Amino acid sequence: MASKLGLIIKREYLAKVRNRSFIVMTVLSPLLIVGMIVLIAYLAKINDNDVRVVTVLNESGYFQEDFNPTKSISFVQFDDLTLEQAKDSTNSLEYYGLLYLPKGSTMEEVAHTSYLFTRNNPNTNVTQQLERIFQKQLRQQRLEKLGVSSEQFSSVEEPFEINLSTFEGEKSMKGINELKAFIGGGFGYAIMMFIIIYGGFVMRSVIEEKTSRIIEVIISSVKPFQLMLGKIIGTSLAGLTQFTIWIISASALLFLAMALFGIDLGAMSKEQGMPGAPMGGMSQLAPMDSEMMLYAQEILDIPWGLMIVSFLIYFVLGYLIYSSIYAAIGAAVDNETDTQQFIFPIILPLMLAIYVGFFSVFSNPHGPIAVGFSLFPLTSPIVMLMRLPGGIGEGGVPLWQLLLSIFLLVITFLGIVSLAAKIYRVGILMYGKKPTYKELIKWLRY
Repeated sequence: MASKLGLIIKREYLAKVRNRSFIVMTVLSPLLIVGMIVLIAYLAKINDNDVRVVTVLNESGYFQEDFNPTKSISFVQFDDLTLEQAKDSTNSLEYYGLLYLPKGSTMEEVAHTSYLFTRNNPNTNVTQQLERIFQKQLRQQRLEKLGVSSEQFSSVEEPFEINLSTFEGEKSMKGINELKAFIGGGFGYAIMMFIIIYGGFVMRSVIEEKTSRIIEVIISSVKPFQLMLGKIIGTSLAGLTQFTIWIISASALLFLAMALFGIDLGAMSKEQGMPGAPMGGMSQLAPMDSEMMLYAQEILDIPWGLMIVSFLIYFVLGYLIYSSIYAAIGAAVDNETDTQQFIFPIILPLMLAIYVGFFSVFSNPHGPIAVGFSLFPLTSPIVMLMRLPGGIGEGGVPLWQLLLSIFLLVITFLGIVSLAAKIYRVGILMYGKKPTYKELIKWLRY
C-alpha cells in the first residue's frame, strides 16, 4: 500500500510541477506581487510630494500670521484685490484653491463667513488642516475672554497620554494587540488562500481524470482511498514547492526593487504617522524614535519560532481537511460548473474565520468568541494563528487550548477523510448525473 501511495504522490507532484501553467505562474506571480507593491509605494511617494497651493485673500484683521506652509499645503497671500480678481488669478495660475476671509467685527464672525473656493470638491486633508487653524485661534480667543492667557492656553493644549506598564514594570504600548492580530491574520490569510487555490487544483484534477475515463484504469490497480490521499498529498507538495519559490524570489525581488527605486517602506509608514503625532518640533523627535524602537522590540519579541511551527502544523492539517472535501466534490460531479452548489459551504467557514477572527481577536483575544473559533476545527487554522503572536502561557494562549485545537484538527481530519473517501469511492465511477445533497448523504451509508 505504501509503495502504491508513494507512486501516486510522485505522479501527482511531477504532473503539477511540469505543467506549463504551473511554471508560468511560479515565475510571474512574484514579479506581479513585487511590481504591485513597488508601484503602490512609488505612487504614494509621488503623492506625498504633491504640494497644493492655496491663495489667501484676508480682508479682516484676524488670522494674519496663522497660514504658514506645511508639508502638503503652501499659501500665497493676495493683497489689494477684489474677491472676483482673486478667483480669476487663482484659476489662471492653476492653484488649488482660494481661501477668502471677509471683513468682520469679531474673529467668530470672520471665521463663520470664510470660504474655501476650489474647482471641485476639496481634499479632506486640506479642509482639516485649514479647520484646525481656525479652531485653534477661536479656542484661544474664547479662553482669553474667560481670563486664560496664551501661556496658559498652550499648557491646556498640551496632549495627554496615559502611562502604560505591565505588573513587572515593563512599558506597554498602545496598538500592540492589534498589530499582533494583523501579523497572525497574515499567516491565517495565507493558509486560507492556499486552501482555496490548491484545494481547487485537487478538485479539477479529479474531474479531469474522471471525465477522461482514465480513472477507471487507475482504480483497477489501486484503492480509491489511496488515489484520493495520493492526489491530496502530491498536490500539497507541489503547492509547497511553489509557495517556497514565491517567498524566496519575492523577498529577493522586493529588496532589489526597494534599493533600485530608493523606496523606504519603513520611512514612508513613519511619515504617514507624523500628522497624528503631537506638535512640538524637534523636541518630539527623540520620544518618537524611542517609541518606534519599542514597537520594533515588541515585534521582535513575537515568538516567531512558535508562529512558524504552528503555521506549518495548522497549514498541513487545515489543507488536508479541506482538500479531502474538494476531492470528494470533484469525484461527485462531471464538470466544474456543477461544483458551484458545493463550493460556497466549503469556503464559508474560512471567510467567517477571517472576518469574525479579526473582530473578536482585536477586541478580546481571550474572549469566548475568539477562543471558540480558535478551537473549532474548520476555523482554528486561521483564528488560532491570530492569537498566537501573544505567545503561550500567561498573557497569551493557554497551552491546553493550543493542544486541544490541534487534537480536534487531527480527529476532524480522520473523520472527514473517512467520509470523503466514501463519497469518492462511489462518485468516481458515476457519470451523467448531477448529485444532490440528499444523494451524497446516501453515498455515505454505502
